[in-house]
Amino acid sequence: MNRRDFMRGALGAGAMALIAPRVLRAAAPIPMTVYKSPTCGCCKEWIKHVKANGFSVKVIEMDDVTPMQRTAGVPLGMGSCHTALVGKYVVEGHVPADLIHKILQEKTAIAGLSVPGMPLGAPGMEQSGGARPFTVMSWTRDGRTSVFARRG
Repeated sequence: MNRRDFMRGALGAGAMALIAPRVLRAAAPIPMTVYKSPTCGCCKEWIKHVKANGFSVKVIEMDDVTPMQRTAGVPLGMGSCHTALVGKYVVEGHVPADLIHKILQEKTAIAGLSVPGMPLGAPGMEQSGGARPFTVMSWTRDGRTSVFARRG
């Protein structure tokens, strides 16, 4: 093997190592169903965020997501503009995709995650300008809430 063949092989293997994780993730997207208002632009942006991070999204549009929040067990004060179901979890509002992946991988003993309200700088809310710190909350099936992560 000459030097040129060696370099081609080494560069090819290195390139494959860099793209392999993306190929694997793209081959098996994680299904998610999102309930949202047909007119909410920030929900559309959040959906782009989760799709770019390995989720396949089925969107169900409804004028009022409150009944879905009640059915899904979202505690009072944890609501936002959209509700998503992924695996056995509820994701309420603009939760970062990496935290959704974390609870799915670790099989965290919670019922769901929420970013209450619509804080600037959360995924899907970046276009509003001026990022601010926000808190991601979790809750258990019996309704106990706690801080899961802080961002910003």
